[in-house]
Amino acid sequence: MIDRQAQAFKEETGELLAELESALLELEKEPDDRELLARVFRALHTIKGMGGMFGFDEMSAFVHQVETALDLVRSGSLPVTRPLVDLVLATRDQIKAMLDASEFTGGADPAVTQEILAALRALAPQGAEPAGALPPRPGEGPEATYRIRFAPHRTLFGEGSDPMFLLNKVRKLGPCTVVAQTTSIPDLEEIDPEGCYLRWEVMVTTTRGESAIRDIFFYVEEVCELSIAAMAGTEESGPDLGGKRIGEILLAHGDLGAAAVREVLDRQRLFGEIAVASGLVCEQRVQSALAEQQHLRKVQQDKQRQEAGTSIRVPAEKLDALLNLVGEMVTAQARLSQIAACRVDDDLTALAEEVERLTGELRDCSLSIRMLPIGTTFNRLNRLVRDLSSELGKEVELVTEGAETELDKTVIEKLNDPLVHLIRNSIDHGIEHPERRLAAGKRRQGTVRISAVPSGDRVIVSVKDDGAGLDKEAIRSKAIRMGIIQPAAELPDEELYALIFAPGFSTADKVSSISGRGVGMDVVKKGVDAMHGSIEISNCPGEGASFAVSIPLTLAIVDTLLVRIGSGFFLVSLSSVEECVELTSEDLEQSHGRNLASVRGRIVPIIPLRERFSVLDDKPGIEQVVIVGVDGMRVGLVVDEVVGGHQTVIKPLARHQGGGDGISGATILGDGQVGLILDVSQLVRSEFRLASLKHHRWR
Repeated sequence: MIDRQAQAFKEETGELLAELESALLELEKEPDDRELLARVFRALHTIKGMGGMFGFDEMSAFVHQVETALDLVRSGSLPVTRPLVDLVLATRDQIKAMLDASEFTGGADPAVTQEILAALRALAPQGAEPAGALPPRPGEGPEATYRIRFAPHRTLFGEGSDPMFLLNKVRKLGPCTVVAQTTSIPDLEEIDPEGCYLRWEVMVTTTRGESAIRDIFFYVEEVCELSIAAMAGTEESGPDLGGKRIGEILLAHGDLGAAAVREVLDRQRLFGEIAVASGLVCEQRVQSALAEQQHLRKVQQDKQRQEAGTSIRVPAEKLDALLNLVGEMVTAQARLSQIAACRVDDDLTALAEEVERLTGELRDCSLSIRMLPIGTTFNRLNRLVRDLSSELGKEVELVTEGAETELDKTVIEKLNDPLVHLIRNSIDHGIEHPERRLAAGKRRQGTVRISAVPSGDRVIVSVKDDGAGLDKEAIRSKAIRMGIIQPAAELPDEELYALIFAPGFSTADKVSSISGRGVGMDVVKKGVDAMHGSIEISNCPGEGASFAVSIPLTLAIVDTLLVRIGSGFFLVSLSSVEECVELTSEDLEQSHGRNLASVRGRIVPIIPLRERFSVLDDKPGIEQVVIVGVDGMRVGLVVDEVVGGHQTVIKPLARHQGGGDGISGATILGDGQVGLILDVSQLVRSEFRLASLKHHRWR
């Protein structure tokens, strides 16, 4: 169970580090915002407490010292400056390194830890002392003895905590004595086997200080009653434990009132009887002193319990396995529906329809579990923009829109690298230095805007900057030098801009740590292609460039329209289909050889897929046209037959099996045949390029 808890700690720490980074970057912009400062403290404090509980002592001690230094900010002695934010961001990176070092070979460099702490001390004003100034490192403080009262709530085990694990952590601090209190254990018939009835009193002598003890119990503070107090006069402790001396100790700790102590001494009671009396009075004291706190704690616990009951952590591998099984079920269901359609059996047909309904609901539910807001990726880019603009000597602001848009977690993971390289490209090549921007009549600070907009079963993620835009002549010159195009070639702007995605292509004059090797945009293109996506470039010289990445919501299961061409089957994403109409030979004659058709009085360009994919089977007398919407225009796909709707489990094609432009993947149909999935956007763009080369123009 402890291993599972430690893994949960690592996962939660990753989320807390993301929250810490986000709060720091916002605090840098709004240094007087106390709530942002509180967010930073909450993230650090939670990491510190959980780290101490799960054995990450080095991490816990490090975070504690950083947290203590930040008390100067809270007290107003130290302003929020860029150097301070840099150091706390470095703290975040070092915590991540410590976390990674627990799983892989090697470890986090302790010299980095000391450099960060030394730099924090250097920032502190002379004479300024935060609340609990930077503490000495473990083992360097004065030795002291502490008395700990640890009274877990009955629900402790249900919260996944092990009190013996905590007590063993306390034992590691120094010489320790643990006494179990059993007075709360009920009769056997009243015992809840999942309840915790024991309480503990612990005496520990340590050089680590009270904060080290509190860090151990930090993770369970909400499900226990805990008190920690330094024991006065422990250096004079001797064998005499009776008489007034022990009474004074009990009185100092508030376990007994003065009258009770006098009564005990008058009766010459033994130490054991005093302990019993002390326990009874202590129970009353706790009930009285914590009455109000228990009420507030109960409200908070109810809220936490409610939140815990509505969410659960599941490893990503289990979700992937679930979706694979659902995909197999979808294929089997399609087979069942096909068999039912071929037989005259009402019972079988009804069963097939019921299985189809349940499979559809299971599919939708499984996919929704994997959906995450894209804002988690956007938040990570704030740090990239900050660090990169600082390195290049530029002033850049990142603006995000549509952070709540949801995508499959697999798509989000694959989208991260293309976005990083697009951002780097915009800042390095697009945004000008402040002096050049002022000379051009712009603001000193450039803007990179990232937006995510749902579009049917796809999402359009755009990266736009207000920089100088793409230099067509520089791109053309570089392409000629690399032998990609001939000097006499005349390319449309769209094709010219697309050359920047070629491997090794870069317009940078020299190689730097950021650009110049022509790798970044190649990574973008390959990453987008791997997601069955597409990317379009818009450019306005002097005003900026925009990269629009169109990607599917999920790479697993989609609703499609199944069509037939000859003996082959193809699938079109149902979200892009507007309608289906017939195309007769008379309609083709009226177009006079041009790929155009009249649909409800409007001229629509058509793509004969039979010719596009070189299908040699006999053409039917009446063909079908599937009207799809692409980038705001209507285009017709000419097929032999529209079979109907189909739930498609996407299977990627191997490289040597790629069907060229217009094919994004494949699927297994109900009868075992393979159907090819059409990438409509890519298909239309490819056809437009062919048409432009033939000097045709679609209107």
